[in-house]
Order: sequence, then C-alpha cells, then structure tokens
Amino acid sequence: MTNEIMIPDEKITNKIYLIREQKVMLDRNLAELYKVETKQLKRQVRRNIERFPEDFMFELNNEEFKNWRSQFGTSNLSDKMGLRYAPMAFTEQACPEP
Repeated sequence: MTNEIMIPDEKITNKIYLIREQKVMLDRNLAELYKVETKQLKRQVRRNIERFPEDFMFELNNEEFKNWRSQFGTSNLSDKMGLRYAPMAFTEQACPEP
C-alpha cells in the first residue's frame, strides 16, 4: 500500500496560464494542490526567496494582474474573489509534482 496521492491531469491543466511566454501556476492554485492556505505558501516563499530565482517564480506586474483579472469578467467570479494583491506565478521548473 502506498500513501501517494494522485491528482487528475485535468485538475492541473485548467490551472495553467501562459504569462511572459511561460506556463505558470498561480500561488492560489498551487496552495490548493498542496492543501495549504495561499498566505501560508506566500509567507514561506518570501522567507526563502533566495530559493526562487525569476525563472522559477515571479510576481505579476500591475498590467499582467489587470489582464489576468479581466479574463474573469463573465466567468466564475469565485476564483477572483478576495484577490487584492498580484499573485505569484510559479513556472514549470518550480512546480514539482505534489
């Protein structure tokens, strides 16, 4: 018997965005996969920022943040509710399989 957790591909695939010509997952989606709060994930990243070079993680700039939020104009608003600060984006290199 193994304690390995399997996550369906479609659950991950629909949370991948193309930003700065890179496939990324946003902090809130990565936190959901790891079953932690987004603020906890962000706190740990900030405490260990030297482990996250720009090719692994970056914060969306204002323009990227506005563009990303505008994509939710007619879609499910629950995904953007409470989102006041630009999210961190984690590249494929920084997103090991949970």
